[in-house]
Amino acid sequence: MTSALMIWTVGTNSARVVLQTDRLIEAPNWDPSGASLLVNGDGRLFRVPLDAPALVPVDTGFAVKCNNDHGISPDGSLIALSHHRESGSEIFLMPAGGGTPRLISPAAPSWWHGWSPDGKTLAYVAARGSRVIDVYTIPVAGGAETRLTRGEGHCDGPDYSADGSLIYYNCDRDGHAQIWVMKADGTDQRKLFADDCVNWFPHPSPCGKHLLYLAYPAGTLGHPRDLPVALVLCRPDGTDRRRIMEFTGGQGTMNVPNWAPDGSAFAFVHYG
Repeated sequence: MTSALMIWTVGTNSARVVLQTDRLIEAPNWDPSGASLLVNGDGRLFRVPLDAPALVPVDTGFAVKCNNDHGISPDGSLIALSHHRESGSEIFLMPAGGGTPRLISPAAPSWWHGWSPDGKTLAYVAARGSRVIDVYTIPVAGGAETRLTRGEGHCDGPDYSADGSLIYYNCDRDGHAQIWVMKADGTDQRKLFADDCVNWFPHPSPCGKHLLYLAYPAGTLGHPRDLPVALVLCRPDGTDRRRIMEFTGGQGTMNVPNWAPDGSAFAFVHYG
């Protein structure tokens, strides 16, 4: 298998390869400075400088079983990462330059997915007392978690709108995964649209103009790797949906926020 780390530029409707490797890498984030991407592979995190693309290890201390749910704070000072321990995945915060992670999630399993634009709140998914995956939030400063969905189905991939007022996510409460949106406090939950595809990982652009998500073939269970998938770009209200690229991908392609800081481009991983 090869992993191709790629960037799609919205203005030109074109993609370019940033880095290609024989190792499995996943889930690119774009640093708020615009200068680098952050990916995971083999349980570790790596920076990829855009001016000289290479996998540069990030010091994550004891956290050497990182999965593909990680992200950089809006001010660039912190990294949220999901590290697997005996009890399951847990969410930690650490300095963006590397260092010792500190636990932020109160229980396991928990998987990070979104950072509010003001940098004060994390959105994530977790299972508490059952196998049902729901959306939660927690203050970055620490404190109690808030449950936003209530077992209506498998919910995943929460990510904040550009102004922080909404959280987009995917949920299969109606039979298969579709894109949903709710207010940041969990109220007014509604489905954006309905189609036959299995749709995951919605990511609103920082400029507020676009919504990006990953479409799997009808009948897909979960979000596996190595399937024919499509990147779909639409308006934040779910209208004007366009399949802009089709390729082999899935798990690891864009699990977490992946837009450039100005919303002009996004990063993803193509597998082959």
